Amino acid sequence: METSFLLRGLLIGLSVAAVVGPMSVLCIQRTLHKGFRYGFVSGLGVATADGLYGCIAGFGLTVIASFLVHQQGWIRIIGGLFLIYLGIKTLLTRPAEHAAAAARASGWLSAYLSTLLLTLTNPLTILSFAAIFAGLGIGSGNSNFVTALLVVGGVFLGSALWWLLLTGGVSLVRGRFTPRWLLWINRISGLVITIFGVVALIGLNR
Repeated sequence: METSFLLRGLLIGLSVAAVVGPMSVLCIQRTLHKGFRYGFVSGLGVATADGLYGCIAGFGLTVIASFLVHQQGWIRIIGGLFLIYLGIKTLLTRPAEHAAAAARASGWLSAYLSTLLLTLTNPLTILSFAAIFAGLGIGSGNSNFVTALLVVGGVFLGSALWWLLLTGGVSLVRGRFTPRWLLWINRISGLVITIFGVVALIGLNR
């Protein structure tokens, strides 16, 4: 019966990750620019952050959750500025002639850490997981460690599955794009990511 919580967590992770946002645009652009592995590793950074926030909500770590939510202003400033930086960098990047070489030069670790940190700059994600988990009875005194662990594990797997499907699908059509098309995709993606960063900063005043 408890294994059903793993499936529920997987569906939660899949649905949360599937929301279109700056991470989706960034992972698609990176897949087109540097290949499937680079894009998928970037997606795993998002999945890890989802798992961490799910862990905070699932295990009832209210002190950490409260601290992050109360410090969301500073955290979102950092995230917004980082998005603007990545957006401008993407906008000015020219398509690489050899994706594998470009991926090695930039490093998969930096791809993973950048999306991990960007996703962690949205503390309100904790509230989303807390609300969903509350409906499942996770994170309360009635839940046990194994149940919470299964749900959190499912969240990570569900999120990772989404990024696998997204980057895998994009990589299948990647060969059809000419360098000129890739250049325009970089420009459009960079502009969209920059706009997301600006909106994040503007939202702090509301």
